[in-house]
Amino acid sequence: MDSLTKFINRTSRCGILYREKRLSKYGLNGVQHAYLLNICRNPGISQENLAKLIFVNKSNVARQLALLEENGFITREPCENDKRQMSVFPTQKAIDTLPKVIEVLDELNGKLLEDFSDEERRLLISMMERVTDKAIKLIDESFGDREE
Repeated sequence: MDSLTKFINRTSRCGILYREKRLSKYGLNGVQHAYLLNICRNPGISQENLAKLIFVNKSNVARQLALLEENGFITREPCENDKRQMSVFPTQKAIDTLPKVIEVLDELNGKLLEDFSDEERRLLISMMERVTDKAIKLIDESFGDREE
């Protein structure tokens, strides 16, 4: 019997490859869309809170943010209330690129669900929300603050 995680992992990897191909012309890799979306929605977010929000360990966040900064998508500044933390801000380049990123994400979702009826789409999304909520609860109960 095939497992749910197998299908989720394969879908995720295919999504990364698709985004990689479609976003490379903007200077983004296949995982940086999540960073860009969340930084544009939450200007000044700390690196630590960003890591928790997107379920990535702090070292991976630091590495991706360094690339985004190098490519002109973000700036980082010490947090006002804790100079050991860095706040992350989108640049105009990030803000200008965001609609293109959203377009690629919408395109990917559309292609994945094009053969589904409206009811099947609603049901799948509802079930995936439940699976995601359970996954988050499992991590929070097992590992607490999701630091690493």
